[in-house]
Formats: sequence, structure tokens, C-alpha cells
Amino acid sequence: MRLTKSTDIALRIAMRLAVLDDTGDAPTTREVASAVDVPYTHAAKVVSKLQHLGAVEARRGRGGGLTLTAAGRTGSLGRLVRELEGVGDVVGCEDDPPCPLRGGCRLRGALRTAQEAFFASL
Repeated sequence: MRLTKSTDIALRIAMRLAVLDDTGDAPTTREVASAVDVPYTHAAKVVSKLQHLGAVEARRGRGGGLTLTAAGRTGSLGRLVRELEGVGDVVGCEDDPPCPLRGGCRLRGALRTAQEAFFASL
């Protein structure tokens, strides 16, 4: 399974905020984007998604910045990755056109089990 670029950026941002959380620093989105070496526009979009998921709090103005929420500090990475990646199969059995082998295929179930194990291991 390959993670999307957006999920990769989200994990980097979360790791950076986790390290800074211990110091009490609350960096801006621009500072975090620079620290994890991604364009500001991408970082801003990902921070917005992390806010929506309840993992990051963004405060504006003087003394503001980004911090992990309690849920962001204690939640599982597997849950976060699952929410960022969305629900979907590893392979596109139902794509257009659908796979002609899907009726008797056992690979799809095995891949789904592997995907669940991947999320659980995070």
C-alpha cells in the first residue's frame, strides 16, 4: 500500500508538532511547511484537514500557532492514516471495467486483511 502525498505530509506535520509539543512551541503553518520541506500551500491544505479530523488546533494572531490536540497526541496513527486515506481497496476490483476474475478471487480478501493489519500496526 502506498500512502498519498497528502497523508505523507500530514504524518510529517504531526511528527514535527509532537516534537515541538514538549517544548511548548506553537509554530505557524509556514514554519512547519519549511521544517518538513513542503510547499506552504500543501501544508495549509493538510493542516486544515488535520483540524477537521480533530488532531491539530490552529490559533490565529499573536501567541497563536499549531499544536496537537489531546486526540492528536493520544490517537493511533492507524486511525489517522485511515481517515486521511479514506476507505478503499488496495486493488480496484470494481473499477471500470471491473476485473473479470472478481467472482472467484480470494486475493481481494487477503489484501483487505493485509491492509487492516497495516492500519492496526500503526
